[in-house]
Amino acid sequence: MAELPKVEALSEAEAAEELKRLAQVLAEADTAYHTHDAPEISDAEYDALKARNAEIEARFPHLKRADSPSEQVGAAPSEAFAKVTHAVRMMSLANAFDDEEITEFDARIRRYLGLADDAPLTYTAEPKIDGLSLSLRYEAGRLVQAATRGDGAMGENVTANARTIDDIPERLDDAPDVLEVRGEVYMSHADFEALNARQAEKADKQFANPRNAAAGSLRQLDPAITARRPLRFFAYAWGEVSAPLAESQMGAINRLSDMGFQTNPLTELCDGPAEMLAQYARIEQMRSELGYDIDGVVYKVDDLALQHRLGYRSTTPRWAIAHKFPAELAWTRLEAIDIQVGRTGALSPVARLHPVTVGGVVVSNATLHNEDYIAGRDAKGNPIRDGKDIRVDDWVQVYRAGDVIPKVADVDLSKRPEDAEPYQFPQTCPECGSEAIREEGDAVRRCTGGLICPAQAVEKLKHFVSRAAFDIEGLGAKQVEQFYRDGWIKEPADIFTLEDRFGSGMKQLKNREGWGEKSAKNLFQAIDKKRKIPFGRLLFALGIRHVGEQASLLIARFYGDWDEFLAAMDAAAECEGPEWERLLGIDGVGTVMARSLVTAFAQNEERASIDRLTAHLTVEAAARPRTEGSPVAGKTVVFTGTLEKMTRAEAKARAEALGAKVSGSVSAKTDLVVAGPGAGSKAKKAAELGVETIDEDGWLRLIGDA
Repeated sequence: MAELPKVEALSEAEAAEELKRLAQVLAEADTAYHTHDAPEISDAEYDALKARNAEIEARFPHLKRADSPSEQVGAAPSEAFAKVTHAVRMMSLANAFDDEEITEFDARIRRYLGLADDAPLTYTAEPKIDGLSLSLRYEAGRLVQAATRGDGAMGENVTANARTIDDIPERLDDAPDVLEVRGEVYMSHADFEALNARQAEKADKQFANPRNAAAGSLRQLDPAITARRPLRFFAYAWGEVSAPLAESQMGAINRLSDMGFQTNPLTELCDGPAEMLAQYARIEQMRSELGYDIDGVVYKVDDLALQHRLGYRSTTPRWAIAHKFPAELAWTRLEAIDIQVGRTGALSPVARLHPVTVGGVVVSNATLHNEDYIAGRDAKGNPIRDGKDIRVDDWVQVYRAGDVIPKVADVDLSKRPEDAEPYQFPQTCPECGSEAIREEGDAVRRCTGGLICPAQAVEKLKHFVSRAAFDIEGLGAKQVEQFYRDGWIKEPADIFTLEDRFGSGMKQLKNREGWGEKSAKNLFQAIDKKRKIPFGRLLFALGIRHVGEQASLLIARFYGDWDEFLAAMDAAAECEGPEWERLLGIDGVGTVMARSLVTAFAQNEERASIDRLTAHLTVEAAARPRTEGSPVAGKTVVFTGTLEKMTRAEAKARAEALGAKVSGSVSAKTDLVVAGPGAGSKAKKAAELGVETIDEDGWLRLIGDA
């Protein structure tokens, strides 16, 4: 979420505009979440926006809108279902995000009731189920109606669908004449995975998480579809009731359990904030082992008479609060550590986790970075996580930051099995058995197998056909894996002989499963279209370590022609001499990148593979800027010292636009040095070599910008 202006800095006019924006954004989010079962923002972002709205309203109460999000519950019912007016409004809960807010919740209730700080006051604490709210109406012990929450006042009639859920009784014994039982429809992790597997087999839509799956399943127009979905139900509250269920919250929950409803076994009585927070910590630790999603703990005043005295605000009860978990954090069991081998030979450890929902996404894998991270130290040997190492069967904390791959943040040593062994990072490649070495200064251990390592070969091929590289339509990662596995493609050059080898005869591509005459023809045509390729794209496609997309374009522009580049790489093979210095002189190319580039072209097997590839290609020279009349076209220019009338980046861009090659170091091949105040060794070397040197004003006059 983008950085927003602080509330205290808003003017009254700005506050009014912000409240208008928030009302619209939150209304759209409510509709996406409650009506379409397709959330567009994360729970954490939603909570932050709602808290911002409340903060602005507190500062400017007279600006509170009629459609204020603080007055809304859920979203309007879908037009696809009949409407149900709730006899007792279905409320939402106020949220808390830290321990201090829970202490303040208790203090606020005591002030409202006039209770002393040391007066006994008991609460229930129960997991907050992440599902879809449902109200079940029983009359004379018989289920007569089921409705979603909707906007709190009116919901959707899903009675036929609710009757298919095993956890929802059709008849109740020993129940009041009228009883509305409220709770949450959810889906277990195991059932969610099985459902998505069935959906994938049928090429149907797969669900992002169990909550979406549960909501989408309950709100099917065809109850037969709902009946095939494995839905569950926890009861935890009530609406209209013709006779009291009990005198306490816990007593009422037990009564519902006796009637045949599933109630949460982790619901506990707590005497004050300390016990409430202790139960919160226990439930958070158990989160991944529950088998269903929760996103916090709900605290409620246990005494129903006190609940009645406390009453309600406009949309939330005063006697209850939801203590939310950090949206991007969860604890779970680390079940295994696998090693994946990338295209550069890097051995990357991956944690295989007991599935847990983190930030609205079911997580079963997390990166462990490298062997130092597993051992509890950084690349310099300094302790991280207080020096705690990571072992198989450990209880670990997982976090997500935005859409980045999940990571393991911490380890709970109190839950470590006594027989857990320190993880031994492999010294050989798990894919090809070659020695895996760790060079000095490198945080990563790498396979030395090169082209004989199947993992590296496959990953290099996937990179070769990626969007920023050759981008061959119809030849993606899945097809590359298939062709490699069957021995059809072992190196990039094989792609361009594929039609010759498998376009006719017994083993034709069109006869393979998943292919036909048209798709095979389309692929061969797509490959042919890529036989002409720009220099920069080709260089990037080779997947040379440290040479990314922008660096490839930079190098291509500097050398211009592929053959000139090859000659330069050959001349710099020993990492010394004029061509080596020229390569290092390219602004943006450092020693590590240069060494990696030169080494790739100096290795016999890799060079032979590149030459076999380019034999099938026409490599287009790097596009040159239109430089008619440019005084610096084709010249190598070095900027040094402080430029006072433009930034270094502006100067570089202007020079390149005029056809110059900008270098970071001075050599015998340098044509011009532009020296500002503070120019040191480069200006001195230019003088020694007799290279023309001018100041910034002279440069501007030369290029006509003075």
